Amino acid sequence: KELREKEIKSLKRSFIISLIFTIPLFSAMFFHMAGIHNILTNGYFQLLLATPVQFIMGFRFYKGAYKSLRGGGANMDVLVAMGTSAAYFYSLYNLLVGIHEYYFEASAVIITLILLGKTFEAIAKGRTSEAIKKLMGLQPKTARVIKDGVEMDIPIEEVQIGDVIVVRPGEKIPVDGVIIEGNSSIDESMITGESIPVDKSVGDEVIGATINKFGSFKFKATKVGKDTVLSQIVKMVEEAQSSKAPVQRLADKISGIFVPVVIVIALITFSIYAFVRGDFNTGLINAVAVLVIACPCALGLATPTAIMVGTGKGAENGILFKSGEHLERAHEMKAIVFDKTGTITKGEPEVTDIIAYDSMDKEELLRISAIVEKTSEHPLGQAIVKKAQRDNLLLTDPEAFEAIAGMGIKATFEGKTVRVGNRRLMEEAKIDIGIAEEDLIRLEEEGKTAMLVAIDDKIAGIIAVADSIKENSKEAIKKLIDMGLEVYMITGDNKRTANAIGKQVGIENVLAEVLPENKAEAVESIKAKGKKVGMVGDGINDAPALAAADVGFAIGTGTDVAIETADVTLMRGDLMSIVTAIRLSHSTMRTIKQNLFWAFFYNSVGIPFAALGFLNPMIAGAAMAFSSVSVVTNSLRLRKFK
Repeated sequence: KELREKEIKSLKRSFIISLIFTIPLFSAMFFHMAGIHNILTNGYFQLLLATPVQFIMGFRFYKGAYKSLRGGGANMDVLVAMGTSAAYFYSLYNLLVGIHEYYFEASAVIITLILLGKTFEAIAKGRTSEAIKKLMGLQPKTARVIKDGVEMDIPIEEVQIGDVIVVRPGEKIPVDGVIIEGNSSIDESMITGESIPVDKSVGDEVIGATINKFGSFKFKATKVGKDTVLSQIVKMVEEAQSSKAPVQRLADKISGIFVPVVIVIALITFSIYAFVRGDFNTGLINAVAVLVIACPCALGLATPTAIMVGTGKGAENGILFKSGEHLERAHEMKAIVFDKTGTITKGEPEVTDIIAYDSMDKEELLRISAIVEKTSEHPLGQAIVKKAQRDNLLLTDPEAFEAIAGMGIKATFEGKTVRVGNRRLMEEAKIDIGIAEEDLIRLEEEGKTAMLVAIDDKIAGIIAVADSIKENSKEAIKKLIDMGLEVYMITGDNKRTANAIGKQVGIENVLAEVLPENKAEAVESIKAKGKKVGMVGDGINDAPALAAADVGFAIGTGTDVAIETADVTLMRGDLMSIVTAIRLSHSTMRTIKQNLFWAFFYNSVGIPFAALGFLNPMIAGAAMAFSSVSVVTNSLRLRKFK
């Protein structure tokens, strides 16, 4: 921010000084045309005014031109320096040999107008990185640290790893760490986008810049300074904003060819007028106008300004593009692959159906099953226990307990033998499951995992568990299909369950029974059809597939692995973020194409007009400054993206 403000200040100062010297020169032109001679029309007085503008205010153009030529290229500074120097030195020559034809005002006005354009441009570009400013503003300025048993407020920069920090209700958490005392509810919406506060207690991680809602707690700092989640996000946004997209490299390449071509056109224009028509003055002025109107600075701004606004807008919406290249690539995607667990679904199994047979009561069936599963580590068993706890059922302990790998559980409870598990468990115990067969098939076709409950060797009921689908998965997938994308789902589940979930969310291309290590191969096989492929996963077991895809989207709360592997990190677990990311990519690319079209169109139309003498160099300078400002303004329209 300081650097940019310094640049704006320097440009404003240069412009104002340049303007003070230029106004008398500009006025002299009218006196000269009216045939009135005064001090303003005096050649030496004009030289005195034009020299500081040309070499002090205009020094930045000479410096830029020198650097560009030394690097083996030619940029807009080369054209400005050449054009204004030609007008200045020709006027100086005329003054010394006694010819009263001066063009000092042309070179001074051009430099002044370009400085004005650059000032506007710098102010507008400052507005493109507001996203970073907003992110930085989330961080608190101080932390309340306990040192030698005393609480003291210290600047956030002085917090060290291992410091114990106190956080009271309503305060922002200063840095990342782990709770060591107390518990609370924390609003993590700035990271996850989830508006519901998250309950935290001893041993849980907390993230810097999130807001403590209710309780007080102490935590130990584990990440400070540039290592915190927020700092990593800011760093990523900064890198993305300063990176070049492939389309920008194309613009740079074109500029590199364009500038020498313009110099040749200017020389031809000058030669025709000077040597064929014998009009040296007109030849020089038209050549200067060609050089000035052709400045490709609008071309140079077309891409980076749009990329800055696009990536910044993404960050505001919890979408972090690692670079401009990935923002562009998302626009080219033709297929997208979703991991099922934790991406389309919540990744947490929940009880969906309780079916009781004979005289068994549903609530009693759930209570007995939960007591039996209480000591089990299995996620399906845990889902049953959670459901019973939510229903406020009293859970005692089983008398004897045995887990049978791959089948289920056998336990003794209140003198009864209870078994909870799959068909194989019942078959081994020679229990007839005929009564439940129809329900079992139906539940499996619905994509649920059905567990049979037998009490004293007789089927008492079924409890079905399923990984529930996230709220917006179906809507997001429909929108992606409407955008013309081929949508795939990849999972390790069996075909029947996978197809059932695919059907629920509207995905026809289901890749089932794929092991984590084979996910990358599946992505490669879709790429082999000549399509640009995106992969969406939760970033840890999906790392190889995320890396194999043209664009890897990591979904979740921005874990380190996800941020490292993916090209785009979605801070929210909501699939609508994918739709937003792709739409933002399309909008940004559309803006870049508009910018490039207008920059080229303007140059292409302007050059012949200048060469034929229809454009005064000063008007050319004003038009050039205007074209740069219009390109930046067009990019800033992206800030209205919803």
